[in-house]
Amino acid sequence: MIVVFGSINIDLIFPVTHLPAPGETVLGGDYTIAPGGKGANQALAARRAGSAVTMIGAVGRGGFAGSALALLGQNRVDLSLVATTDRPTGCAAIMVDPRGENLIAVASGANLDVVASRVPDRLLGPETTLVLQREISIAENAILIERARAQNARIVLSLAPAGPLAPARIDDIDIIIANEGEAATLGIDAARKTRQALVVTRGAAGAFAYLPDGGRIAVPALSIAPVDTTGAGDTFAGALAAGLDQGLPLDAALRRASAAAALTCLAVGAQSAMPERTDIDAAIGRLPP
Repeated sequence: MIVVFGSINIDLIFPVTHLPAPGETVLGGDYTIAPGGKGANQALAARRAGSAVTMIGAVGRGGFAGSALALLGQNRVDLSLVATTDRPTGCAAIMVDPRGENLIAVASGANLDVVASRVPDRLLGPETTLVLQREISIAENAILIERARAQNARIVLSLAPAGPLAPARIDDIDIIIANEGEAATLGIDAARKTRQALVVTRGAAGAFAYLPDGGRIAVPALSIAPVDTTGAGDTFAGALAAGLDQGLPLDAALRRASAAAALTCLAVGAQSAMPERTDIDAAIGRLPP
């Protein structure tokens, strides 16, 4: 079982001719409203990859709340522990250029009210893979990491957006996932402090998993023409967690995550573009060895 403790947003997606520089206004075409948030994205990715998923987060009382939860509900993610607060539902403004690159700003809103006490102990046993990100309070993350470690849950942390782990401890975390910029805030030596691996995603160049014993696993990427890279990192994290939850060894779970992330880049948006388990199965065979 996968428990995701994290953010739930609504995404406002703007297609633009190029990403704006500071102080620059760039005109685009029609905008799109879609569900998002790193926590919700990873929950949906894990569910579509075949695992049972419980989402713990928070939304506002009206407005975007229903839309933010729609795809999670349709895909049978357990939403019984999602809180409703007086803050507005979190919102991300996402600009996407013709190459699929993006620029994102997030208003946290109700995500600031996500608390570790919302997670019951019964969800944190050895059969659980706990998935976290940094779009909610790092202090609440740290509290939950300590509780989950005490009950021998597997802990997967996506280091996004970039920043320090403290007050959480690296040696309490099984797997840390980061892009190259985010990983630079830790340093590759941090891999030796994790319980299983530091996974560094590298876009079209694939990914590396740096292991505590000094070893390394290289993971290739599918060759694609990206339409929109939004959500690819979250899909990688969710699919990786699903693979581990289903008993795959790390190298096999990483290959599935890489294939799933690439497939997400073939359509606009995050959640709406995330692949089903059958799509991932079919794509695995196209990955280089």
